[in-house]
Amino acid sequence: MARSISILGAGLVGSLLAIILKKRGYAVTVYERRPDMRTATIAAGRSINLAMSTRGWKALEIAGLKDAIESIAIPMYGRALHQTDGTQTFQQYGKNNEAIYSVSRGTLNKELMTLAEKEGVKIHFNQRCTKVDVVNNIIFLEQEDGSIKEIQADLLFGADGAFSALRHSYTFLERVNAAQNYLQHGYKELNIPPSPAHQPMMEQNALHIWPRKNFMLIALPNTDYNFTCTLFLPFEGPLSFAQLKSKQDVKSFFETHFKDAMEMMPTLTDDFFNNPTSSLITTHVEPWHYKNKSALIGDAAHAIVPFYGQGMNAGFEDCTILAGLLEEMGEDWDTILKKFDDLRKPNGDAVAELALLNFIEMRDKVADPIFLERKKIEKELGKLYPTQFNSVYEMVSFSHTPYQTALSCINYQNQLLHKIMDEGDFNENRNKEMFIQKLNGWMNEYEQAIQQLEF
Repeated sequence: MARSISILGAGLVGSLLAIILKKRGYAVTVYERRPDMRTATIAAGRSINLAMSTRGWKALEIAGLKDAIESIAIPMYGRALHQTDGTQTFQQYGKNNEAIYSVSRGTLNKELMTLAEKEGVKIHFNQRCTKVDVVNNIIFLEQEDGSIKEIQADLLFGADGAFSALRHSYTFLERVNAAQNYLQHGYKELNIPPSPAHQPMMEQNALHIWPRKNFMLIALPNTDYNFTCTLFLPFEGPLSFAQLKSKQDVKSFFETHFKDAMEMMPTLTDDFFNNPTSSLITTHVEPWHYKNKSALIGDAAHAIVPFYGQGMNAGFEDCTILAGLLEEMGEDWDTILKKFDDLRKPNGDAVAELALLNFIEMRDKVADPIFLERKKIEKELGKLYPTQFNSVYEMVSFSHTPYQTALSCINYQNQLLHKIMDEGDFNENRNKEMFIQKLNGWMNEYEQAIQQLEF
């Protein structure tokens, strides 16, 4: 007899997981701490637009939502880099015109919840989980009147985000390792509206970045022609949120560092002081499951910073992997949850590290001419050696290569690119027979090194 399943959290991963499990015949109940976002008024200012990539699309295909979401997704084929002098450069993401897609978090979440209910999933709102008795699988839910309701779960999944009640409850067990690390940077949501003629104020098929070494501004397009902007800035220090105390402080800061953006932001100061300043956290926990009774998934298992656009994609890939294990192992939940933990924990750690590394790249390196030249060479290598070379970014965003594999390739790619760039101008050298012979040898060495990696 199929087990009944309880899920904490009706966010993106919780709703998707509910759909997948319900389609396999399980009775699924979801408990969500917030009111129903489809009918309630939700405060603005905390959403970083989603960047849907290959891993996310695969999961949506399993759920039957890919076509519906594609219709509201905007392809972004590369980074539009805005320099301090007002000039712009464009850095293409893929070598074959691949794109990541800007999607509204709220719109996608609403679609997933609606589909879950259509499939027969029961979603209970305003149910804040305060703790879980992990050993006995009892959920404690705070009701709107403040009373506590106890639910006996059969099989429980914690999809309740970065501050998961289930993960916190795991930490009271023996032999559970857990950590959380905050960045010294926070973020604030801002907005660039459409022009008076209701047209986008910038190129719509790009992710816009204003890199400024230790801080940055980004902007992602929306279907209504506005751009959701996010300012990433240290909480404390000479250039920080702590120093922006008045409207004049904000105006002066943007006039100095983001002048071209400021000219497109008529509600800048109102947005700045009305929207919250939010923190950025990375979490680690081990193990991700308890016997055959419960497991963590998505941000509850591996909350990461948003700089690779992989938070949702990684959570959705968790669902894809779990669906595959169900297909392979049927009702053997002892084996399924252990295998899920074994497969996904190393990749959760890897994507967390990749996201932190990409923060440095986005805010700092993308303004460096040497780094930009390296990116061009990466694209050319992918075209010259399509079976041997795929950049780490392309592995992460445009393939299903395990995150752990992509992370392990970084050093090998750094060594390869260092050799190539030490030889001088790549465009000139690629026409020289002696250089091509060297390059062929380096590529063979690189390929052999990658093949020897064990995952």
